[in-house]
Amino acid sequence: MEVVGEEKKTSLYDEHIKLGAKMVPFGGWNMPVQYEGIIKEHNATREFAGLFDVSHMGEVYIKGIESLEFLQSIVPQDISTLNEGCAVYCQLPNKDGGLIDDLIIYNVKNLEIDADYFIVINASRIEVDIPFMIEEAKKFDVEVINKSDDFSMLALQGPNAKYIIDKLNVKLDEKPKFFTIKKTELDDVPVLLTRTGYTGEDGFEIVFENKYAAKLWNKILSYKSEYGVVPVGLGARDTLRLEAGLPLYGHELNEKTTPLESSLGFFIPKDKKEEYNGKKLIMAQKLKQEPLRRKLFAFIMEDRQIARNGYEVFVEGIKAGYVTSGAPSPTLGKNIGFCMIEFENLPSDLVTRLNNPQESLGMIIQIMVRNKLCNAKLTKKPFVKKNYEK
Repeated sequence: MEVVGEEKKTSLYDEHIKLGAKMVPFGGWNMPVQYEGIIKEHNATREFAGLFDVSHMGEVYIKGIESLEFLQSIVPQDISTLNEGCAVYCQLPNKDGGLIDDLIIYNVKNLEIDADYFIVINASRIEVDIPFMIEEAKKFDVEVINKSDDFSMLALQGPNAKYIIDKLNVKLDEKPKFFTIKKTELDDVPVLLTRTGYTGEDGFEIVFENKYAAKLWNKILSYKSEYGVVPVGLGARDTLRLEAGLPLYGHELNEKTTPLESSLGFFIPKDKKEEYNGKKLIMAQKLKQEPLRRKLFAFIMEDRQIARNGYEVFVEGIKAGYVTSGAPSPTLGKNIGFCMIEFENLPSDLVTRLNNPQESLGMIIQIMVRNKLCNAKLTKKPFVKKNYEK
């Protein structure tokens, strides 16, 4: 990891420049937003394969005899049910139930690495998450080790991803299953290979030492003619995750909004016994003992306009929220997005309708786009079918 101006750069910065990438600041990093164009990169990932530099993400080792007890105290998910070699999507709540971050926790006790658990966190939250975890860890016999500067990370996503991995030494019947991790080698490079991603497509995330970054990046891209793999920037990464209905920290998730209010209630177990930060409010909302203060909704624009982050949302003429993410969907040929609707100033009967999927789905809302109210329809997520290989 190096620094460009005020932004850090990944070990692949020079490779991005060679490919003519347009570089932009993102989460404190200088990252490629596109190479040959967002739509082209988006469609290539859906149809063939896309290769993403996600080395800006944070990596953390957790080790110690109370590793499990520590993790049980900081996330709502029940980590005691996480088998060796498996992963779980988690949230990191604060004491008020708001989200410090969302992350993936891997049980790596079977992988012969110097850790019990491996955590991937958002790039923009590294400087928040790590101090928070270290402070919380003081209550336990456990170490929190920031490995973010030691590793690079690639995401290879799309229907042809598994065939490229096969070419790199891991045969089809040896690949990790969905949401699992294995220690292996790709083109003689030692890696942690996971069956995860952020696109809604089948694919892999690959973690390895920085010194191997250029070698592995260029080797994977050498299969462009055979498998259609292309380098993909942040622009298409955003439209892909949006179509897949996946949240982005700082947009759909923040420190004032609980998992239930961010439409992540599905991931919150009802029967976890251990205490964790924010549990009282999170469980009260989960069990419908406490009303939601706001709620995240997916929408499709009825008009041709694009609703962008921060645009005002109106429900039955009442200003009631804001767009959290919005973009054209290359797959659907429509403009889509997420919005957060605040319930505080809405009539109780309208709040009831919004909380009832049978009534809210198909409801028309208005979004202020360039001083004009434009219609949008609330809909289910994901916007497109996910193609994970289960």
